[in-house]
Amino acid sequence: MNRLRTYVPPWLHDWLDIVVPAVQILLIVLAAVFLYRTLRRILRRAGEHYQWPLDMMVPVTGVLRWLIIGGALLLVLERLGVSASVLWTAFTGFAAVGAVAFFAAWSVLSNLFCALLIVSVGPFRLGDYIEVLDTAEKPGSKGRVVDMNLLYITLEEFGDHGATGALMQIPNALVFQRVVRRWHGVPPQKAEPAPAAAADATAPAA
Repeated sequence: MNRLRTYVPPWLHDWLDIVVPAVQILLIVLAAVFLYRTLRRILRRAGEHYQWPLDMMVPVTGVLRWLIIGGALLLVLERLGVSASVLWTAFTGFAAVGAVAFFAAWSVLSNLFCALLIVSVGPFRLGDYIEVLDTAEKPGSKGRVVDMNLLYITLEEFGDHGATGALMQIPNALVFQRVVRRWHGVPPQKAEPAPAAAADATAPAA
């Protein structure tokens, strides 16, 4: 700032304390807007490529927006003369509160994280018929995947003659931790028992 005063007329010295911070704040805001739009465009293209559901893209974009706003706000406060120690104290306080909230909402956050893994890895898709098993030998929850969001996988139950219409909501973390049997687009068919007449015909004569 002092070096800049040597290159401007004396009557502009009083304006430098206003103009220079204002220009710096404007540059910070423009950089934040550019960064947000660039990252949002990258996320949108990644979502189209990997077929991420809209229910997942909206909160991810919201978290990204608030992170950029928070970072830009800290830089603006620093340009306005707020002490760095005050900013650091406020940041550590918010971080501590965020850590406590993180552990308090761990079950919800685990479902969010498992939703990202399910969508990115793609063990099944909308319209597939799946069965969620405790083990490979025991029967489990079976149905057609009709919805996937950040908390639940919704299955439409089906019987021997098609869907029954009942819906099951299974937490994403539970689906991710269990054995999943999958039928791609076609419901599993129940094995037909052999007709009694055919069994009698194949029996040896007395």
